Amino acid sequence: MARTVSIGNQDFESLRKRNNFYVDKTGFIKEWWESDDAVTLIARPRRFGKTLAMNMLEKFFSMEYAGRGDLFEGLSIWEEKSPLGDYKYRQLQGTYPVIMLSFADIKETSFAQARKAICRTIKLLFDRFDFLLEGDLLSQSEKDDFRQISVEMEDNAASFSLKVLSIYLSRYYGRKVIILLDEYDTPMQEAYVNGYWEEMVAFTRSLFNAAFKTNPYLERAIMTGITRISRESMFSDLNNLEVVTITSEKYADSFGFTEEEVFAALDEYGLSDRKEEVKQWYDGFVFGNRTDIYNPWSIINYLDKGKAASYWVNTSSNSLVGKLVREGSPELKMTMERLLQEEGFRATLDEQVVFDQLDQGDDAIWSLLLASGYLKAEHVEFKKESGETEYDLKLTNMEVRLMFRQMIKDWFRGCRRVNNAFLQALLADDIKAMNAYMNKVALQTFSYFDMGKKPSEFEPERFYHGFVLGMMVELADRYVLNSNQESGFGRYDVMLEPKREGRAADNRDLDAIIIEYKVQDTDEEQELTDTVEEALAQIERQRYDEALEAKGIPGGRIRKYGFAFCGKRVLIGKGGTHAEDSEHRMSGLRDDSEGRLFLC
Repeated sequence: MARTVSIGNQDFESLRKRNNFYVDKTGFIKEWWESDDAVTLIARPRRFGKTLAMNMLEKFFSMEYAGRGDLFEGLSIWEEKSPLGDYKYRQLQGTYPVIMLSFADIKETSFAQARKAICRTIKLLFDRFDFLLEGDLLSQSEKDDFRQISVEMEDNAASFSLKVLSIYLSRYYGRKVIILLDEYDTPMQEAYVNGYWEEMVAFTRSLFNAAFKTNPYLERAIMTGITRISRESMFSDLNNLEVVTITSEKYADSFGFTEEEVFAALDEYGLSDRKEEVKQWYDGFVFGNRTDIYNPWSIINYLDKGKAASYWVNTSSNSLVGKLVREGSPELKMTMERLLQEEGFRATLDEQVVFDQLDQGDDAIWSLLLASGYLKAEHVEFKKESGETEYDLKLTNMEVRLMFRQMIKDWFRGCRRVNNAFLQALLADDIKAMNAYMNKVALQTFSYFDMGKKPSEFEPERFYHGFVLGMMVELADRYVLNSNQESGFGRYDVMLEPKREGRAADNRDLDAIIIEYKVQDTDEEQELTDTVEEALAQIERQRYDEALEAKGIPGGRIRKYGFAFCGKRVLIGKGGTHAEDSEHRMSGLRDDSEGRLFLC
């Protein structure tokens, strides 16, 4: 009989006592212990078993769980033997004082509140060990210091709190302590989003330095999180830190389910015939040299519900990711187009995530998306000549692609009706309606995409590349959309090629479309109509239609449009064939409300 699936249960003891579904990851205990690293930082995407692994470590090593070998019976660590044939790890269970804490709930909007939340977490930790106040183990001054730990404690007390607790526990038990800190970077991500990064860095740096570097009572420590925050930002004083990122070979199969584990689970639950569906939806994560890793959250929910859905990507807000992509450079959006079409790209990255540089370059954003699990590194190559590391990146799997498609649709939520009306006008070749609707879309969403350093300086490229992503999602069932690709003698801005499969009957009557965008050059173009003319002339001059004609699409089935930008205003004109004149090409370029051409 299949074990019961317990959704959201991250307590190792509870899962084992109730015989709930659990994939044996106790081999991590042996691998970590034998690595003999002083302080280990493990970065893995959310919902990949980090919290459960930390809970498992606490139950294994903590003296509070001495004699609880029953929790590990039947698991790999309990059967592990030393070269001498003895059960080495059975003897290790329950033999260390353990300090376990989590920053997972530190999600405040101000530094003052975040600081209080961290101090409250430390206060609750001290409350667990208030038996240290009994007897003469601590001096009177030490007892006074112990009681000073509070939500409102001074910075100095907070900074040294974990080190002080290590001293007291080591004295009580006669052994050095193990410190387990789960989700160390959650406060840092919130600090970046809410604008108190520098204060949070200063506060946590001193806490980590005292706990993990200058602490002679520390046996070993593990920190887990989603990202590897740059050493310069937070860990400048920690030269004893072993960092394990998603491209590291250490612990490659300790977090997430391997394909063998997933397929065994499907067999257990009578879902053996669903393996291909599950692989298509959820496979794709790569850790170190291990491919075919699955996220546990989606698999557990699939076992429980028996159907495929976007489980993992919907477990928490993707607002930071959406903001970074939406406000990102035109180059970033063009790369996202390729990713959504299941293509890849190569980037030079540093896996350290520098949060305060996320708005200064695309590489930092790709690093964050890689660490968060939205991208996978199919190949990693270190270049000796430059000292840089290059990554071949793709979206992880179907679940992630669907998440990004929905995120892009949400960009236009406030003007969804108008946006859809524009697309219908585009398909119907209705220039007048295209102009009316496009200007409404631009007016409502331009600032949403355009987040340049100077509010007075608009960057239409950010808007229209975001708009192209929107077209890609909305027209995906009918068109293959490409942008900035070579054709003829140059690179076109946008090309819509009717799909020949899927809705074939509908697609037979669709024209191909070429769009060229231009921002008005007021030195050369007095009116916006001049800019439209130049955009259309460029399509003809550069022979952008060659790529379509090479695929058998006749010139009469290729429509050409010029989009001209002036501030937040847009003017659209249609080009004709080589034999058609300018008057026809410029028809329909009038403001629907006042009957005038748009001028800057």
